[in-house]
Amino acid sequence: QLQVQESGGGLVQTGGSLRLSCLASGRTISTYAMGWFRQAPGKEREFVAAISWSGDTTYLDSVKGRFTVSSVNAKNTWYLYMNNLKPEDTAVYFCVAGPNLASLVKERGHDGAWGQGTQVTVTS
Repeated sequence: QLQVQESGGGLVQTGGSLRLSCLASGRTISTYAMGWFRQAPGKEREFVAAISWSGDTTYLDSVKGRFTVSSVNAKNTWYLYMNNLKPEDTAVYFCVAGPNLASLVKERGHDGAWGQGTQVTVTS
């Protein structure tokens, strides 16, 4: 069974950068789509970014040009590079793995393997 765990959250000032990592165990990620969601206080969990097993990527409009999702199959890990962070990016970030991009984007990772989340706080 695939299990995933995030790391790399923290406190950063506006304009700063962070890298989140998601390490998978139990199965290889080479045939999965891998993604990131976030949930701010009082708001619903929202899709942020995802990458397919073939390298196709998709992003939330508000993070395009600032965030980059990538994966390293040899490390069974995927990443979310976040640049030019804004206070509105403050949230708990979750990584998720699913069978394809549609399962993450359209089905919001309904049957995916989820991590427990890591806090990202951006101060103004």
